[in-house]
Amino acid sequence: MSITTPQQYKEALRQLDVLMMSNVADDQEKAGEIIQLTSAIETYEERLHLMLLPALPNTLVDMIELKRQQLRLKQKDLAQLLEVPAGRLSQILSGKRRITLDLAKKLYERLGISPEFILKKA
Repeated sequence: MSITTPQQYKEALRQLDVLMMSNVADDQEKAGEIIQLTSAIETYEERLHLMLLPALPNTLVDMIELKRQQLRLKQKDLAQLLEVPAGRLSQILSGKRRITLDLAKKLYERLGISPEFILKKA
């Protein structure tokens, strides 16, 4: 059994509910149906969950941009939060300037970007 649409998913949940409410203790056929439905539902939910997950940033600049958007900050406000001039932040985000150790610490402390990510991607 395979579930591919939201309608099939809803129907499978309804069928599972009906089967669970019935007495399946002595009925091997119903128990097999429950196992099949449960497996199909779990597979559909896993695929749906993977489709809805946003792709994680691959670069430090992308991670900074993601955090800026999550905090709903303008680039100017982000520069103030990180205590760097707006022009310097612009250069960093465009790849024209490298990140300093001081800025890396602020990215960790104020934006919550993991030190491992900063070290790997800087």
